[in-house]
Amino acid sequence: MVSNDSQALSKVTVGWREWATLPELGIDAIKMKVDTGARTSALHAYEVETFERGGNEWVRFCIHPIQDQNTIRECEAPVLDRRVVTDSGGHKEERPVIRTEIALGGRQWPIEITLTDRENMKFRMLLGRTAMDLITVDPTASFLLGGTKEQP
Repeated sequence: MVSNDSQALSKVTVGWREWATLPELGIDAIKMKVDTGARTSALHAYEVETFERGGNEWVRFCIHPIQDQNTIRECEAPVLDRRVVTDSGGHKEERPVIRTEIALGGRQWPIEITLTDRENMKFRMLLGRTAMDLITVDPTASFLLGGTKEQP
């Protein structure tokens, strides 16, 4: 983790779409849209079910991290919160919120992310403003950290 004193000096520049890793969830590669218009980050999830573990609420869910591939990841995480999120179409939905590490551009830091069905969306993940402390966005660029539209 980068200290607060060096955060301003060590920001990495990313494009409006990039490949990231969510190591705590076992997701080695996921294509995300870096969305400065979204406050909260969102992750595609299906078969979402909550359960209790050690007196705390947890969530279990599945994800296809790479679109158009059949790879399935089953994930579990403690529920941090529940939030009502308004999507780009104006629809409100209560979503579970988890905290997990994101690895991007040689950096790794914790982010809060909501779980929702993004099956019909172009990106399995949106990175919202609250998770952008360590990055600067170049909205004219794509995949500045490597990879292509199809592969990390």
